[in-house]
Amino acid sequence: MEFAVGLVAKLLLTFGSLNSTWNAQPTDDLAHAKCFSLKTSLNLENTTILDVSYLPFPSKIAAKETCESTTTSVPLCRVQFHTHSSDTSVIHGEVWLPDEWYGRLMALGNRGLAGCIPYDELSYGSSLHFAAVGSNGGHDGDTFLPLLHHPEVLNDFSYRSVHVEAVIGKEIVGAYYGRRPEKSYYVGCSQGGRQGTQAALKFPEDFDGIIAGAPATDFNHLMHWFGMLSRYLGAPNAASSPSYIPLDSWKIIAKEVLNQCDGIDGVVDGIITEPDACNFRPEALLCSADATEKPCFPPPQVETLKKIYSPLYGLDGELVYPRYDPGGEDSPLMSFGFSGEFSAYAEQMMKYVVLNVTDYDVSQDYGLKNLVLLDNVNGGGISTFDGDFSAFRDRGGKFITYHGRADPVIPSGISKRLYDLISRTLGMPSLDLFYRLFLVPGMDHCTSGVGAARFGQAPGTETLNASSHSIILALVDWVEQGIAPDAITGTASDGAMRLHCRYPEKSVWDGSSFNCKAA
Repeated sequence: MEFAVGLVAKLLLTFGSLNSTWNAQPTDDLAHAKCFSLKTSLNLENTTILDVSYLPFPSKIAAKETCESTTTSVPLCRVQFHTHSSDTSVIHGEVWLPDEWYGRLMALGNRGLAGCIPYDELSYGSSLHFAAVGSNGGHDGDTFLPLLHHPEVLNDFSYRSVHVEAVIGKEIVGAYYGRRPEKSYYVGCSQGGRQGTQAALKFPEDFDGIIAGAPATDFNHLMHWFGMLSRYLGAPNAASSPSYIPLDSWKIIAKEVLNQCDGIDGVVDGIITEPDACNFRPEALLCSADATEKPCFPPPQVETLKKIYSPLYGLDGELVYPRYDPGGEDSPLMSFGFSGEFSAYAEQMMKYVVLNVTDYDVSQDYGLKNLVLLDNVNGGGISTFDGDFSAFRDRGGKFITYHGRADPVIPSGISKRLYDLISRTLGMPSLDLFYRLFLVPGMDHCTSGVGAARFGQAPGTETLNASSHSIILALVDWVEQGIAPDAITGTASDGAMRLHCRYPEKSVWDGSSFNCKAA
């Protein structure tokens, strides 16, 4: 049966509501029939359709253990599939096809070490009338263990799973709606930010627009930075180490950081606008011989803080990774890297990706020699630190990165470094033509924090339905109307709004509000 209902050309985009020229709104019976027909009608290369179901709103989606369940936000057709990406690897994914479709595809990235289909993101994307596709990144579980002795699984994790999402997603969309998507987008943060960066570098034809939040680029060095943070704190025997700083002590450090740096931007508001301008001196926390009036720290802990707030350098004095950004010390995510346990990510990276062993002991002498191994192996090209975006730029692709300036997991300095690397590689002093970076004061990892951290980037961050307040709508404007985002307005948990500037512009306090000024 031909699927023709609602597939007619409409007026051009009305970006406040995300309306499109291709708005499919089938009747219930037609949607059910067309959805169920995909079970037998789809014939995709190396791909098996595992199940097809039509889901009314709201429907609960149960995830595998350790993954997040969700509830659908609109009526949709759900297609579950797996694709053999090689003879020894398989990617599990889903495509969600909303009844009311605006002609676009949204592919989604992963979090952590992948291993889960991002159901909440699928629900969010379909609520914005995108056909949404997501995958498990090529393995199950937030662990590197499935990559052990499986280089093709590593390739899926490093770069291939998102490409499969793009290819299979477009095919399924075309089969269901009778027309392939007019525009294809990608949205991801953290690991997903790195995956989106890889997509632009390795498969520049896959997406017209990419949002890569807090990207875990320069991935090998990030893993090494995690390992060195653990070492600074005395892991794996932190409890008995004089250099260990208990988690509850970070609130004291947070207060001192703000005491030294909060007012640098011209207003005392609990937010450090430009952490790079904060020359935090941990010595102010050092205990004196007769210290009794305020909490203080012994010399070994102060030395630990000096290392944490300093960039990481290599054997030849080269910059390996930026320093921890002052301002994120009070985040609930501090337990990720500062618990005193040796970083599970860094340990697993060495065992299951670099050395391909199961008995590596990080307690021996983890240090700069491990960095050399990480760089030499670079399995699957996972580093993702390349400035040659020429192919993506030349085909008209648009790329947006955002990064919280109080991110305790991935320092925002890495996004500055990547921007500058691209600028040097392409010989473009400004990347405004195709690449824009928004640095978000007071935001921690991807979505939250004391700053104006909500700008439509993920579930739970929705504010005003306008491109000035939604980074996804802003990307659509840029791709489809040529209207580039000069700034993004974020909203804080208390409703306060703030303008976020594109790098290298600076956020400047004028006495009543923050505005963007040329650097």
